[in-house]
Amino acid sequence: MIELRGRTAVITGAGRGLGKALAISLAQAGCSLVLCGRNSEALECVAETILRLTGSQPACIAVDLANSESVQQAVEGISRLQDHVDLLVNNGAMWLEASDVPYTAEDVLGVVNSAVTGTFLFTQGLLPRLLRSSCPDIVTIGSTSGLPNALLQNVAVPFYAAKRAQAAIADGLQQMLSETSIRSIAVHPTNLDDIQPGEPEWAAAVERAKGARGTNRDVVEAVLFAVTRPRHITLSMVLDAGDGGLFPAGNG
Repeated sequence: MIELRGRTAVITGAGRGLGKALAISLAQAGCSLVLCGRNSEALECVAETILRLTGSQPACIAVDLANSESVQQAVEGISRLQDHVDLLVNNGAMWLEASDVPYTAEDVLGVVNSAVTGTFLFTQGLLPRLLRSSCPDIVTIGSTSGLPNALLQNVAVPFYAAKRAQAAIADGLQQMLSETSIRSIAVHPTNLDDIQPGEPEWAAAVERAKGARGTNRDVVEAVLFAVTRPRHITLSMVLDAGDGGLFPAGNG
């Protein structure tokens, strides 16, 4: 198993939910973190939690993935902070739920631009820093919504389409970077319960029965497993928390 201690990790969407759980868990595994997200205040709160738990102070970079100028500024900020990046976790995206009310153009553009345009431009901008690492990984947190044959269920069509495109980005990066040292790893979870390290629900998650919803812990453990595999192994993982069919617990 590859050691994570000392690796530099950049995480988008790190201010809450799954991104926060990933940040805390990677910090506890010994990573040095750059936390990225739209809400600077939320990022600082996560950084304070990590400092209290681990004694390590993460850097915080504000970025709106739906805005290309913000993405460019964030890439430049990270490049000034870090000579190299070992792990990029593309977790940031905008959620859009199914609705009988027509969506605004801003809603649709926000979802598509954050998951697709912003994710790609952010990754592309950090490729020079990733190529300076001896063990570089890109992890894309997709969704079962982005997989073939997934039911629409409770998600909006723009979100459904954006996640399908995001899965294509992860696959395309794997092909594009096949002659480099960078691995492109994809993790596709279904609907998740938002739990955090240290909470009673985090410890209890391992006792869930078949058919129960997935949790942040399931995704965190999948990511930790994937990035600690020997370098000749690249994984694409589907976290199906359903009771037997294709993603029957709902699409995330």
